[in-house]
Amino acid sequence: MIDYTAYQRYTRHLALPDFGPEEQDKLRKSKVLVVGAGGLGTPLLLYLTAAGVGHIGIIDPDKVELSNLQRQVLYTEKDLGQNKAQSAAQRLRALNSEVHIQAYPFRLSANNALELIAQYDCVADGSDNFPTRYLVNDACCLCEKPNVYASVFRYEGQVSVFNRLRTDGSRGPNYRDLYPTPPPPESVPNCAEAGVLGSLTGIIGSIQANEVIKLITGLGEPLDARLLLLDSRNMHTQILQLPRTSRVGIKQLQEHYSGSCERPVPEISPGELVQWIEQERPFKLLDVRTERERSSAHIGGLHIPLNQLHHQLQELQTDCTWVIYCHSGQRSATATQWMLENGFASVFNLKGGILKAQNFFKIKHS
Repeated sequence: MIDYTAYQRYTRHLALPDFGPEEQDKLRKSKVLVVGAGGLGTPLLLYLTAAGVGHIGIIDPDKVELSNLQRQVLYTEKDLGQNKAQSAAQRLRALNSEVHIQAYPFRLSANNALELIAQYDCVADGSDNFPTRYLVNDACCLCEKPNVYASVFRYEGQVSVFNRLRTDGSRGPNYRDLYPTPPPPESVPNCAEAGVLGSLTGIIGSIQANEVIKLITGLGEPLDARLLLLDSRNMHTQILQLPRTSRVGIKQLQEHYSGSCERPVPEISPGELVQWIEQERPFKLLDVRTERERSSAHIGGLHIPLNQLHHQLQELQTDCTWVIYCHSGQRSATATQWMLENGFASVFNLKGGILKAQNFFKIKHS
């Protein structure tokens, strides 16, 4: 049911043919993960937030730079040096306080992609590099989530909807049906090298937002099995037909994605950690599980849940050695990667988490 305040906010939606309270409520109940808060991500995020998408996740490890402001319209000069995901979340909350915004200020990787993407109904990929696009694609296929894809290069942009579930139970093609393997890293220049028209990212990011809204509400015809191409120099558009269903099956994530700039996560086994203790090697333990998990069983150390870690990083020593643990090693891998990207000198993920560690350590109960 739409209350009076919501009616006022979304009245231009509700005035549309075939767009009523039911469609607006679908947006309110939906969860969308946006990968990348850059040139595509910022207009995409603005329109998803304004449209009333109920829960939006933003994952981006980068900090705002002066060269971003030519196209990344969420940020101002006051945001320089700040994490993009966190800065974007702050601005978006001011736009629509009814939308829950979750910032993930770390890099999407093979260690965390499945866990993150599984929590959302839809993924919108606004990343600017091939390794991340292939990672997003593969994780969406494994998690059975639709992937609204967009990219830009110089004056040209493209948009499509991958891995969409149809009413007959089939799924549309995925990114690998269009581009089976990544190009060599040195063969395609990045935006810094090739340049990109700032206004083009606004056009393509807005089209991407439009596709997300269509998917959620069921309105119109999504770009499923179709690739929209736009040349902004002459505003020439064309739509390429793709195979109706996927011909490429994804069995698992790759351990590393070719050309990826993500750092391999340093790991330590429970047995090696025992040796460290016997050798009296200095280190600090950090548990990133939930309060409930911590109270059930732990092996000591400081406790900061993963979803609170970015708020408390400044309280932690950066020049000592940290060993991070969780239940199985997945969340702690994310925390390890994030801490390394934020100036911590020496961080290790406890391989296998407390599941493996309980064979080597005395388990404590809070």
